Amino acid sequence: MARTQPDQQVPDLKLQIVGGETFDLAVETPENFVMVVFYRGLHCPMCKKFLTTLNTLTKDYADIGVSIIAASMNDETIATQTREDWSLDQLRIGYGLTEEVAQDWDLYISSSIREGEADVFSEPGFFLVRPDGRLFLANITNMPWGRPDLHEILQKIPFALERNYPARGMKTPA
Repeated sequence: MARTQPDQQVPDLKLQIVGGETFDLAVETPENFVMVVFYRGLHCPMCKKFLTTLNTLTKDYADIGVSIIAASMNDETIATQTREDWSLDQLRIGYGLTEEVAQDWDLYISSSIREGEADVFSEPGFFLVRPDGRLFLANITNMPWGRPDLHEILQKIPFALERNYPARGMKTPA
């Protein structure tokens, strides 16, 4: 059974951030949501495209009450290189995600199939978590593509908030 159930508490997430700070989901205080983005790592060109787009939208998300963390199983050196090489100057880049925590978040785990990939890494995951730690939105994929449209999500969050839109995916009793 999946651990990341709509409108239920998400698993713990504590990570080091490039630059020396620590991210702890349990103590984040966003106005509306924490966006948790798991990416494959420096080896992934689709991750670069997704995160560079997200980097340009970080202020827009902050303006609607969304804080953001992007994280991978990369170590500090590779995460720092990712931040620098991809010019991710607006995003918090977490590193050192363990395979166990990735599995707690229901992420798919892959092994390297070509030179340049990390030996083991998580596939992408995208989550919006309410300030109280309950899951609002989840997008988990087993491929480097299939991620949500960041511009559309940016437009839909105010829509959902204005209408008090509930988390979906829970069958209610008849």
